[in-house]
Amino acid sequence: MQEFMFKPVEENGTYCAISYKGDDAEVTIPEMYCGHPVTVLFDDLFKGHTEITAVHIPNSVREIGGFVFDGCSNLKSIVLPSSLENMWQYAFVRSSIEEIRLPEKLRYIAPFAFKDCKNLRKVVCNDALEEICCHAFEGCDRQMELICKDTVKISSQAWG
Repeated sequence: MQEFMFKPVEENGTYCAISYKGDDAEVTIPEMYCGHPVTVLFDDLFKGHTEITAVHIPNSVREIGGFVFDGCSNLKSIVLPSSLENMWQYAFVRSSIEEIRLPEKLRYIAPFAFKDCKNLRKVVCNDALEEICCHAFEGCDRQMELICKDTVKISSQAWG
């Protein structure tokens, strides 16, 4: 079972996924709701859903809110859509994500985005990434491979 609730994003006629109820291991977020694209995954959307192992995000999504994957302890990897422009603070906090590739439109990694992702071992940045903010990888215990251009501004406190 997968049940989403949506609300309109007033300024542009798109929709935001604001809540999720379900127990499936693989979750597919709808690309459209009421004939309009779903562009935002709101705060806490999948928070605490330990059953989730994979999430399929449609290419319509441009923003991932805070704490969206908080505590998703069985979520190992995820493919972010090429349309993604913003990923808010704490988006993946305390998830079990192991590897992630950042899409071209994403310009920075927000503070605390991957905080306490103890299994994170590889982050592949896009060529357009400009900045990795403070505390982005705080609490990431494993020896993590970060692949990015030399021109990316990396905070001296990116790991805490």
